[in-house]
Amino acid sequence: MVRDYVSLTKPRIIELLLVTTFPVMFLAERGIPPVWLIVATLVGGTLAAASANVLNCYLDRDIDARMHRTSNRPLVTGAVSPGHALVFGAALGVASVVWLGLVVNWLSSALALGAIALYVVFYTLVLKRRTSQNIVWGGVAGCMPVLIGWSAVTNSLSWSALVLFAVVFFWTPPHYWPLSMRFKEDYAAAGVPMLPVVAEDVAVGRQVVAYSWVTVLTSLVLVPVAPMGWIYTVVAAVAGVVFLLESHRLLHRARAGVTGPGLGAMRLFHFSISYLTLLFLGVAVDPLLYLPLR
Repeated sequence: MVRDYVSLTKPRIIELLLVTTFPVMFLAERGIPPVWLIVATLVGGTLAAASANVLNCYLDRDIDARMHRTSNRPLVTGAVSPGHALVFGAALGVASVVWLGLVVNWLSSALALGAIALYVVFYTLVLKRRTSQNIVWGGVAGCMPVLIGWSAVTNSLSWSALVLFAVVFFWTPPHYWPLSMRFKEDYAAAGVPMLPVVAEDVAVGRQVVAYSWVTVLTSLVLVPVAPMGWIYTVVAAVAGVVFLLESHRLLHRARAGVTGPGLGAMRLFHFSISYLTLLFLGVAVDPLLYLPLR
């Protein structure tokens, strides 16, 4: 029973969101933030993300039942009732907002509430079933942990935080569209107009390449804005080059008419996670060992 409720929170997605939260705190502090603040922020961020994911599962249970990839989720199998899931998701959301407000600060709390609303209402209810650009604009919710991490330390926002917000925003399509390419039959069966469902693989590949270029270029904007030193710059450049190569390989295979596993969509999907992890690791380490570019 406990495992079913935990499953509704989508722990793997939460892990990825936290990867973009605590490194930003190191940059905002220009050093190591108080341990209690890191823990408190991660707890509040986890509760907020868990709330959004549970409510997403509640609203999308009809879609999940028609998709092979999600057909074993607790709300589909009946392991958890819709009513219990709704109460669970709402309780997590209230807990996250109250926790962050009382223990961290109310700006972080408001941003967490905004993230939940963006994911549940803007993405799940408004965009997901209506437009192929759902993941582009709906992905704003996944960018919010960056702002939450920064505001937790400074109780304010800055251009550095907004640049990193933009990095995650532009990274989301080339991260998620390859996954959608792999499971486009599932999305088509569920009536969800993901871009790979309504467009040819070559067109999707072009979009993936375009967004990948913008992602990498935006990541380099942080160097003069923050400013960052050699460690982040090298990580962003090297990881960015590999990310671009993988994106172009996907487009090349699509143009050659390759389909299925041979297209390499999942390879790019998995590397996109590694790319973001390495990039934000650089964000965390650089201010600790700051080596200016001069």
